[in-house]
Amino acid sequence: MASAGGPDPDRPRPRPFLIGVSGGTASGKSTVCEKIMELLGQKEVDQRQRKVLILSQDSFYKVLTAEQQAKALKGQYNFDHPDAFDNDLMHTTLKNIVEGKTVEVPTYDFVTHSRQAETTVVYPADVVLFEGILVFYNQDIRDMFHLRLFVDTDSDVRLSRRVLRDMKRGRDLEQILTQYTTFVKPAFEEFCLPTKKYADVIIPRGVDNMVAINLIVQHIQDILNGDICKWQRGAMNGHGRTYKRPFPEQTESSSVLTAGKRSHLESSSRPH
Repeated sequence: MASAGGPDPDRPRPRPFLIGVSGGTASGKSTVCEKIMELLGQKEVDQRQRKVLILSQDSFYKVLTAEQQAKALKGQYNFDHPDAFDNDLMHTTLKNIVEGKTVEVPTYDFVTHSRQAETTVVYPADVVLFEGILVFYNQDIRDMFHLRLFVDTDSDVRLSRRVLRDMKRGRDLEQILTQYTTFVKPAFEEFCLPTKKYADVIIPRGVDNMVAINLIVQHIQDILNGDICKWQRGAMNGHGRTYKRPFPEQTESSSVLTAGKRSHLESSSRPH
């Protein structure tokens, strides 16, 4: 998809800082992103003026054939497989976003399993959060991120959330559980979980881990304030990382996440 236009002439901006947010189904990826937006005071800002925005990989599901759509309505289509996504469109869209262009993003209907005619216009921003179960799977897309987060949530919690979410979409419990055991769980173990190794920061328990969220917010604020140098990678493709270290728990000096190092953010609190 071509961009909808060049950079807004009234809003000169630096090249956006692109953050990938991955994790299993219903791990809390979008909730983490929304909380980050809220804490940064960006949720109430007009879309044209936002400095931070969220995009979802779910917008880039492929257009299904009639046969595939019939399977999808019966819960027999694998939406968790890498082939379910339009990676070319996704890559082109992200490339245009990184170049500071205004783009049009597809709108996907999860009830009918179809791409809608209308699109969502996305204006340039300073920081872009791109979330999805397989955003680190494709190397060309993975290498575009300046920072990679992985939301790590217990599988039982994720399943319960998925059941509640899909029931709200009008699906029956038996179909949801069959789809989960047939497609979702195996795909997570084969395609999503192995990409956890590419994460720079791992966030256990998702939005319940406010220590992690606040640290991420703090450093996005640094980017928005122009202090982007501390986030620069040695190379865009992430090569040259020499070691990984755990992130210390709740220390006063823990204010900087060093680029090129993987941090595991963990608070002392426990889930309810």
